Amino acid sequence: MKVTAIIPDQLIERVKRVSGGKNITESLLIALEEYLKQKEIRFLMDKVEQNPLIFNEDTAAYKIRKANRNR
Repeated sequence: MKVTAIIPDQLIERVKRVSGGKNITESLLIALEEYLKQKEIRFLMDKVEQNPLIFNEDTAAYKIRKANRNR
């Protein structure tokens, strides 16, 4: 899809430099993909925060965590 957007030159240059893209299109694709990944991770973290994981005492992770705390 072709898109016309007014984006400051300085921002484009920063995105190109940080993303390592070969051109503006590749740089913007890398930046947008990274942005979406970060947003998805934040969404999942918020979801876990609202409904935390609870380990049973029979779970190996629970035993390991308890052992680590008793050091």
